[in-house]
Amino acid sequence: MTAVPPGPSGPLGSADAAATGGVSAGGLSYATAGVDIDAGERAVELMRSAVDKTRRPEVVGGLGGFAGLFELDLTRYRRPLLASSTDGVGTKLAIAQAMDRHDTIGIDLVAMVVDDLVVCGAEPLFVSDYIACGRVVPERIADIVTGIAAGCVQSGAALVGGETAEHADLMRSDEYDVAATAVGIVEADAVLGPERVRAGDVVLAMGSSGLHSNGYVLARRVLLQHAGLDLAAPVPDAGDSTQTLGEVLLTPTRIYALDCLALTAAIEVHAFAHITGGGLAGNLARVIPSGLEAVLDRTTWALPDLVSTIGRLGQVALPELERTFNCGVGMVAVLPEDALDSALALCSERGVPAWPLGSVGRCAAGTEGTDGGTVRLTGAYAD
Repeated sequence: MTAVPPGPSGPLGSADAAATGGVSAGGLSYATAGVDIDAGERAVELMRSAVDKTRRPEVVGGLGGFAGLFELDLTRYRRPLLASSTDGVGTKLAIAQAMDRHDTIGIDLVAMVVDDLVVCGAEPLFVSDYIACGRVVPERIADIVTGIAAGCVQSGAALVGGETAEHADLMRSDEYDVAATAVGIVEADAVLGPERVRAGDVVLAMGSSGLHSNGYVLARRVLLQHAGLDLAAPVPDAGDSTQTLGEVLLTPTRIYALDCLALTAAIEVHAFAHITGGGLAGNLARVIPSGLEAVLDRTTWALPDLVSTIGRLGQVALPELERTFNCGVGMVAVLPEDALDSALALCSERGVPAWPLGSVGRCAAGTEGTDGGTVRLTGAYAD
């Protein structure tokens, strides 16, 4: 699990410290130089119970090892492929740090990696995290990892390892960044993607919980700098909502991994697309094969209030909003038309908002994509 920073070595190792008087003589120590090993150890103890909740039967060992171990039972698979994904959270971290709230950003981190895995049909197996910070504050590090563990529980993945690095000379004491890698598994003959998509397929939308973890550079620029809004104030045009702007911006990313796996277990699914940076059209196009076009109907859902507010306050054009934010759709599934009703029913049972978004057909002459298919949004958003 998240490792404690290593002890001093090299030119500031124990022999040199002794020769120059060391701590006992009033000299420097690793802690006074900016790396507190004891604080790292306290952080590990604070996060231990949260990490234990993510444990799967395949996990070997516990906290404190040099590597996370996972026993893979190959007898369960015919021709397994391992899938991996690495990502971060981006500048949503700036909101968490400004609000001094750190217990949800880990959910966002896990969502970014496990939902990329499941797009190809892979079951998330385990996650390893990396936290870089200016100063190890045990309670803050434990909050971050508690969020990571919560995301792992939501996705069925084990949190098997990680690293906390204290970068005293590179980052402010209240500054940190996070990244993670997730590993999953899928049968070779069950990999989802553009090779399975056919003309006549339908596109199913799964609703997002908010901005998720993309577009925060633009959101912060418009809302906080251009419009001068306060994170502690209510959101403009939010009606009766009692949430502050900061709370809305920190809404954790919805994790779809287990929902997508439930769909693939119950019905035929040809492809998924995780809607992150690049928006709905940009990400869906990655799973539409050359010669085909996905036509999506904006009238089937409403543009989220927060995205509309960003557009209005920053005079951001609709095409720019649509390629920056998920605009209310966090994941899409491409499936045969006769599987649509079953997919909608299953999403409803699992509490995932879902609706028919569009369909796949052949490209009109002269509109074929250069590297694949195309995606076209039509109509106006519902009120």
